[in-house]
Amino acid sequence: MADHRSKTEISFAGRFASSAIAACFAEICTIPLDTAKVRLQLQKKAVSGDVATLPKYRGMLGTVSTIAREEGMAALWKGIVPGLHRQCVFGGLRIGLYEPVKSLYVGENFVGDIPLTKKILAGLTTGAIAITIANPTDLVKVRLQAEGKLPAGVPRRYSGALNAYSTIVRQEGVGALWTGLGPNVARNAIINAAELASYDQVKQTILKIPGFSDNVFTHLLSGLGAGFVAVCIGSPVDVVKSRMMGDSAYKGTLDCFVKTLKNDVCPFFL
Repeated sequence: MADHRSKTEISFAGRFASSAIAACFAEICTIPLDTAKVRLQLQKKAVSGDVATLPKYRGMLGTVSTIAREEGMAALWKGIVPGLHRQCVFGGLRIGLYEPVKSLYVGENFVGDIPLTKKILAGLTTGAIAITIANPTDLVKVRLQAEGKLPAGVPRRYSGALNAYSTIVRQEGVGALWTGLGPNVARNAIINAAELASYDQVKQTILKIPGFSDNVFTHLLSGLGAGFVAVCIGSPVDVVKSRMMGDSAYKGTLDCFVKTLKNDVCPFFL
């Protein structure tokens, strides 16, 4: 990575399309785990009288099992349609814009290894821009995933993704589509910066080790390292984002953060 200009050969449209397609494929594969994650994040400590009762969902695999048993396997893919909408917009923009924005920050004539600070700044910028545009898709995805098994005779809040978009606009106003934007921007800007910058940095470090080349194995190692860093850093903000989108009881980001910290044990790493 001696000269970053060699990476600008692919057009923005090409980067956007390839990033969006890859993100959509990943969404299809991982949405059962994401649905379980949202249920765990939205679950609050249940209290019966003065005694805390056991939570309905316990652990990732236990949550997946409970959802499949009570609602059917298809329920694990709730939110897949808005999830794909989200990845087409967010996945395409956050990665598609990364190289141009990084080049903008270092200057056109820059030669050498790009500083980690510039990579982080580029990741923060593209993550914030992308999720600001994609927030409505994220909101609908969380609301569809959050709806569990309902009592007999109780209709579902939304019949599908398109119905959810229109119902939210009709009942709550257009601005409601950007509910939770603050923590969502914080969460995705932080995760995007951690993910892309760490991926870039890990790959740069690996390529300096004798015997390694720019191949699929190197990309996989870089991706594993980047994913681990991003999840560890972004988990607390992700919980706040999901709770604000799935529950209208919170007055704002700070209120959600304080109540979650006060009422739940270790909530930010569920």
